[in-house]
Amino acid sequence: MAKIVMVSAIPADQQNSSYRYLTVNGGTSEMSRSPNQSLLPLTAEVNQQEHLQVGGCDVPALVARFGSPLYVLDEQSLRTACRQYRQAFEHYYPGQALVLYASKAWSCLAVCAIATQEGLGIDVVSAGELVTALQAGAQPSQTYFHGNNKSMAELQLALESQCRVVVDNWYELRCLAQLTAEIAAPLTILLRLTPGIECHTHDYIRTGHIDSKFGFDPDQLEQVFGFVSQQPGLRCIGLHAHIGSQIFELQPHYDLAAVMVSWLQTAARYGLAMEELDIGGGLGIRYTEADDPPSIEAWVKTVCQGVVAACEASQQPLPRLLCEPGRSLIGTACVTAYTVGSQKTVPGIRSYVAVDGGMSDNPRPITYQSVYRVLAASRMAAPLSDTVTLAGKHCESGDVVITSAQVPPLIAGEVIAIPATGAYNYSMASNYNRVPRPAAVLVGGGDAHLIIRRETLQDLIRQDCLPDALGVSSEEGT
Repeated sequence: MAKIVMVSAIPADQQNSSYRYLTVNGGTSEMSRSPNQSLLPLTAEVNQQEHLQVGGCDVPALVARFGSPLYVLDEQSLRTACRQYRQAFEHYYPGQALVLYASKAWSCLAVCAIATQEGLGIDVVSAGELVTALQAGAQPSQTYFHGNNKSMAELQLALESQCRVVVDNWYELRCLAQLTAEIAAPLTILLRLTPGIECHTHDYIRTGHIDSKFGFDPDQLEQVFGFVSQQPGLRCIGLHAHIGSQIFELQPHYDLAAVMVSWLQTAARYGLAMEELDIGGGLGIRYTEADDPPSIEAWVKTVCQGVVAACEASQQPLPRLLCEPGRSLIGTACVTAYTVGSQKTVPGIRSYVAVDGGMSDNPRPITYQSVYRVLAASRMAAPLSDTVTLAGKHCESGDVVITSAQVPPLIAGEVIAIPATGAYNYSMASNYNRVPRPAAVLVGGGDAHLIIRRETLQDLIRQDCLPDALGVSSEEGT
């Protein structure tokens, strides 16, 4: 039988153990918490073996069954986040609203199917993500195709599937005008504009400032609206903007509403009846105990108040309001389990502990200098007496998962877990060094279901082609 550990329930002699990372808003109901504010999945517990347990499943036991590394996705956390977004819009916005799951965070059939079941639409940025969303049950009318360089093949696929296309630039707009010149029913589109709003986040994930590869610049508004109004094959129903990712500030999202509503007024002068405003996403999550992001409800409330206030000030009807959360839906719903391997101590400098994964299953530390925490999943009560550099297995000096990890003395073969790995981990995974990508399991109610098979060595060479002239003879191969 598992015991749920809250802040007040941690014994004094275990305060400096992996137990401490289970601390959240002590005393609140597990399912009433905003999942993005929790370091671990909502169902995280410690069982009587002092193992980390997620969704009623013992994490070390999952590794023994499914292999390592392993993505462990908590279904309850994901569904709770979906519901909190949807219910917050129902409560705070007097008009119609639609929440879209930004599937670039983690695109696979199971995740998209859960989002769809919870009443969310899907935001996609490639043909692959579009096919995945539709195969998972997403409705074309609730599937929005983004991207700054969609190919002609992707645009044709969007046209055939009848999904919404968020047009990013002049090249794409002119291509669509050509493709739709003679179609019977017009293609439904939105226009992505750059609002020029700064926010405090990593430079690589700021997309709302003027110097960005995304969207039409504000000084192009009149020209863009004029062009679109002359295209019978295009039905422009709305505007889109996005100011960044992993944002803890609320004010920029409130400010964005006024900017976008003013654009609606400009569009009306060209006879464009804009019905939708898509304000993007960007709400941050907790990666370490020092992070303090706003709740889903607080973010939605701010967005809704901003749009309502802007529409009232300009005496405009409320548009259908869309948002596109990704990280804040799925980021903290997943932990990645690894197995400890080799160790090395450089006297007076640092100690290295290697795991059987790294930058191929989580490229965020080497790409964004992202910071994570680690749990001794096999010994949650063990004192965190050591400071080590948790290193990956790849042939790259920068392949470091955590620079200063607080851990008990780790033993080769034991299981550790990295929380908050649901967003941009699997989706950005690679085969660097020809390492197979991990499996993923969906856990809930004590059951675990495989949602992504582990790649095999044969999978790695399946797409390789060896010209006859390079073929290895049987004698050479022996």
